[in-house]
Amino acid sequence: MEKEYDYLIVGCGFSGIVLAERLSSIGKKILIIDKRDHIGGNCYDFEHKGILVQKYGPHIFHTKNKEVFEYLNKFTKFNNYKHKVVAYYDRKYFPIPINLNTVNKFFNVNLRNEEELKDFLKNKIKNIKNIKNSEEVIISKFGKDLYEAFVKTYTKKQWDKYPHELDKSVLERLPIRYNKNDLFFDDPFQGMPKEGFKKMFDKMLSNKNITIKLNTPYKENIKNIAKKIIWTGKVDEYFNYKFGRLNYRGIKFLFEKYKLKNFLPNSVVNFPEEKFKFTRITEFKKFYKTKSRKTIICREFFTCGEEPAYPVYDKSNLNLLKKYVDESEKEKNVHFIGRLGKYKYINMDQCVEEALSLFEKIKNK
Repeated sequence: MEKEYDYLIVGCGFSGIVLAERLSSIGKKILIIDKRDHIGGNCYDFEHKGILVQKYGPHIFHTKNKEVFEYLNKFTKFNNYKHKVVAYYDRKYFPIPINLNTVNKFFNVNLRNEEELKDFLKNKIKNIKNIKNSEEVIISKFGKDLYEAFVKTYTKKQWDKYPHELDKSVLERLPIRYNKNDLFFDDPFQGMPKEGFKKMFDKMLSNKNITIKLNTPYKENIKNIAKKIIWTGKVDEYFNYKFGRLNYRGIKFLFEKYKLKNFLPNSVVNFPEEKFKFTRITEFKKFYKTKSRKTIICREFFTCGEEPAYPVYDKSNLNLLKKYVDESEKEKNVHFIGRLGKYKYINMDQCVEEALSLFEKIKNK
């Protein structure tokens, strides 16, 4: 019996959408399914009274990869938003990532340049030759005072684990700036899609060779209608959790509307202190410089049991992951990709890069 589709793509997030677009462009027939009622995965956004709201918290596009940026520019133009984050600690706002201004304000000093900052931190940091966990990563970069203020409790709220319980790779991503640069990302290509992610995804999925089915969870028998599968869901789910469940952190989002021009001094504010049960607040209008006299904010509470957002890199999960990776390598005509498919924390641009790379490998097969 001839298969109805060349590819079944499970998951209509960034990875799945890029592959659907690319494969359909060379004539492949694609069925892309998602258990949610919308496309775009966690990058889905919608407009509410002139304000673009991101349903699953802030997603700011940034990349060093020119090829990735040029690819997405076929479907959208980006505004010139440059992302900044501040942390609200001890009733004051501090730039994040930690930079020269953060250190000056926190310690009430007046360091003037990189040389003075590095010299100052020599007496704060702990030299650790063989770093084993995320706590040691931070203390060796910033010292204990900054670690205690901005990282320790924030990490516990986010992961339900203290940094010493997490693999070193989790917090190795945190940079430190030795100058006054207060941009969160140093990538040359940054911004927000001018009309939002949803409009961009609509254009990417507009090819007549693509069939989209939402509110459609994956079931074993559905794979029989396609020659090959691209799996962007949870890797352990594909194997019916035969070795056990990989742990994820989810996020509960609490949206609030206000008749205010501004709620926050910044688009995203972190709240690292224990007295605040949420981790951060986002004010969406600041991504697009909306002139509305109303605003919408979102508080984030990390939890378990919500939609999976972040893989938990501790020893037990990494050991379990190896079993699923070994199992996935035995699968014929199934490609595992994306944050859930690889159980790997990757940014949007890395999802695109990974998907474009997979396309190049499979396009002639």
